[in-house]
Amino acid sequence: MNWLHNGQPIGAQGSNTTEDGAYYLNGAATDAQLMAVTRKDGAKYWIPTENEWYKAAYYDPNKPGGPGYWDYPTGSDNTPSNQLTSPDPGNNANFNDNGYTIGSPYYRTPVGAFTNSESPYGTFDQGGNVHEWNETVIKSIWWSDPVRGIRGGCWYSDSDNLLASVRSSYYPTAEGFSFGFRVASVPEPGSLTLMLCGALAGVFWWWRRGRSA
Repeated sequence: MNWLHNGQPIGAQGSNTTEDGAYYLNGAATDAQLMAVTRKDGAKYWIPTENEWYKAAYYDPNKPGGPGYWDYPTGSDNTPSNQLTSPDPGNNANFNDNGYTIGSPYYRTPVGAFTNSESPYGTFDQGGNVHEWNETVIKSIWWSDPVRGIRGGCWYSDSDNLLASVRSSYYPTAEGFSFGFRVASVPEPGSLTLMLCGALAGVFWWWRRGRSA
């Protein structure tokens, strides 16, 4: 996020490239240090809070019967299919339904592969594909320490993990190719819509190694 906030600079990592900007990292590497990192005022790009993520995934201001929330981030209360077909008939996602959407070695589909299965806000892949981190600190019944929120399930999850009612969490040092994050940004002047860019599958591993969030 800092790299984006700072205009995608090149050169050695430092306060003007990756270590300061949207977040002040100060060399944070442990769970405790990362849990203490917070978004700074004026951030141009950031990891959304759980509320921001949730609204972009499930809320529909034009839902039949009045504004409200869908059960799935595909604009539907019906369980999605996990079939990747062309043309996409809608209400599809990358998850495990007695088999993977695509197999080894990729498992993850490109952002927007389900072309007609976006959320009402036009965001893709908020269900399945990769677990998506959010900023929110959660006191979980499963972990002894506070942890960061995760939403949306992933390619090996079943459909229940895509539901609006399901929230997850984990320690922020976790790495793996089923973890990713979604970039939120301030829209250009004249636009009223909060833009949530596609989830970056596996990039959290790169971020932890490269200190570039």
